[in-house]
Amino acid sequence: MMCVMTKRTPTGAAVLQPQVTSAITEAVLDELALHGYGRLSMEAVAKRAEVGKSALYRRWPSKQDMVVAALAEFSVPLAEIPDTGSLRGDLLATVTAVHDWLSHPRFGTILPDLTAEAVRNPALAEAIAATIGEPRRELGAIALRRAVERRELPAYFDVEIALDLIAAPVYWRLSVRRAEIEPDYLERLVDHLMRALQC
Repeated sequence: MMCVMTKRTPTGAAVLQPQVTSAITEAVLDELALHGYGRLSMEAVAKRAEVGKSALYRRWPSKQDMVVAALAEFSVPLAEIPDTGSLRGDLLATVTAVHDWLSHPRFGTILPDLTAEAVRNPALAEAIAATIGEPRRELGAIALRRAVERRELPAYFDVEIALDLIAAPVYWRLSVRRAEIEPDYLERLVDHLMRALQC
C-alpha cells in the first residue's frame, strides 16, 4: 500500500501574517516621524506594533531593510496616476499626488530627517533610490509616455528631464522653502508645465 504525502501549509512562525506586517509598517512610520532614522530601534518598533522582535527579523534582516520597505509600501502607491485622457489632466493628477505625499502629516516629518541621513549613509541612499525613487519615477513616466502616444508630446521628448521638472517645484516649495501652497498653486504650476513641456 502506497502512502501519499501531502504538503502541509506552514504554521506558527513560518507564516507571515499580513495584519502583523501592516502593524509593523505603521509602527515603523510612527517611530520615524517621532524619533528619526538614527534613533529608531527594532525594539521600539516591536513594542509599538505589539509583536516580538523575531517578527521583524523574519521579514527584514536589518533596520535599513525594514525602514525602506515600510516607506516604499507607503510611498510608491501614491505615485500611481490614473489615465485622465489628457496631458494636462495627468499633470494635475501627478503634482497633486506629489503634494499629498510630501505634505502627509507623518511623511512631511520623516522626509527631512531621511534626506539628511541618506547624505551620511550611501547604502541607505542607494536603497531608497532603488526601492522608492525609481519605482515612483517609472510610474510618473507612464503618464508622459501616454501623452507621447496621444501626440500631445513629441516622440523625441526627454522623459527623464520632464520627471525632474514636474516634481521639483512642489518639493522645493514644501520641503525646502516650507511655503504655503495656495488653493490655485497646483493649477498655475500645471499651466507653466504645459508651456515648458510642449516644445
